[in-house]
Amino acid sequence: MKKSSLLEERVSILEKDREYRCSKCRDMTYIIDDGMAIPCECRAVREAEDILKHSGISEEFRNKTFDNFNYTYDTHTINAYRVATKYVKDFDSIESSSNNSIMFMGQVGSGKTHLSLAICNELMDRGVGVLYMGYRDVIVRVKQNIMDQVYYHKIMNRYKNARVLLIDDLFKGSVSSSDVNIMFELVNHRYFNNLPVIVSSEKGFEELIEIDEAIGSRLIEMSKGYGVEIKGKRLNYRIYG
Repeated sequence: MKKSSLLEERVSILEKDREYRCSKCRDMTYIIDDGMAIPCECRAVREAEDILKHSGISEEFRNKTFDNFNYTYDTHTINAYRVATKYVKDFDSIESSSNNSIMFMGQVGSGKTHLSLAICNELMDRGVGVLYMGYRDVIVRVKQNIMDQVYYHKIMNRYKNARVLLIDDLFKGSVSSSDVNIMFELVNHRYFNNLPVIVSSEKGFEELIEIDEAIGSRLIEMSKGYGVEIKGKRLNYRIYG
């Protein structure tokens, strides 16, 4: 028997023994029909899995949904919930516009992160790629490696160019000039390229402007109509825009 025939026979045996997640397309995510590649039914599932895998959102955070959001914080929190759900509803029509972002600012314990993650989970379930950025962890890591240009540009480009970026706890703790410079580079890129951001922060809008007017003004403009500030013992709120 020729070597080529033996090889083909072995490949055939291996193919038969191999277990595929999808037997229809043999995990290629498309099916060849009359010389044309047709997307397999499993393709959407694989894409959804990839979105979740690269999101940086943990299983615990995946459990933060609109359905289990706690309204008992205060009646005013319901309004923040309404803005969040409206944003999700409007997303497809505003994504490519300059007004495509949302911010939850102010009071600790008012559900800002929960609502931010609920939005992310809804978008990912619809096939929209979202990347989670825990502000403190990322800013420390970037500063530690700022002299390594290859690493710096790699990590910054990841956050700059994500389809949707969630910045959680923006400017938490003390803020240095290098923190501001890094965040300006990131926000400025997304601002000029109409790339949506979802922001949660314990700072208020005025505090954000005081930290850096360029960053604050860009984020406020990007989230016009979807900027929620919650503050005070009764969690009073106001919407910018």
